[in-house]
Amino acid sequence: MEINFFDVANEFFLSYKTYIFWIGVISVLIFVFSLVSIRWLVALIPSDYFINKGTSEFKRRYPLIWIFSIVIKNIIGYALIFGGILMLVLPGQGLFTIFIGLILSNYPGKYKLERKLISIPSILKMVNWLRRKSNKPPLDI
Repeated sequence: MEINFFDVANEFFLSYKTYIFWIGVISVLIFVFSLVSIRWLVALIPSDYFINKGTSEFKRRYPLIWIFSIVIKNIIGYALIFGGILMLVLPGQGLFTIFIGLILSNYPGKYKLERKLISIPSILKMVNWLRRKSNKPPLDI
């Protein structure tokens, strides 16, 4: 008995067409979200972020609003990390989206990892290009 690859693939796609459709819809939404949000998010990074690491004035003055903003920032950050991982195999700028998600999220060792990633010339060039388009100064590292 001979197994034909095209018959097996066709049967697979017919069996899981609803799941495949929703995965496609989700990947398109993540792609559009990353295109819309990345330029804005890169512009929000202070140019001295990788040099000046102190406690923010906002955190001291408004602790409850700061906590709320951290929760929202982490939700967006982890969504971008997830989307970036998907974009490694789907259309989009996966590594760049992961980098932006890592900057937004909070986790142990974050600052050290960010400095290592931003020191990659292609990532730094892309980030500074986006900052230039937003009329922001380049990042100091």
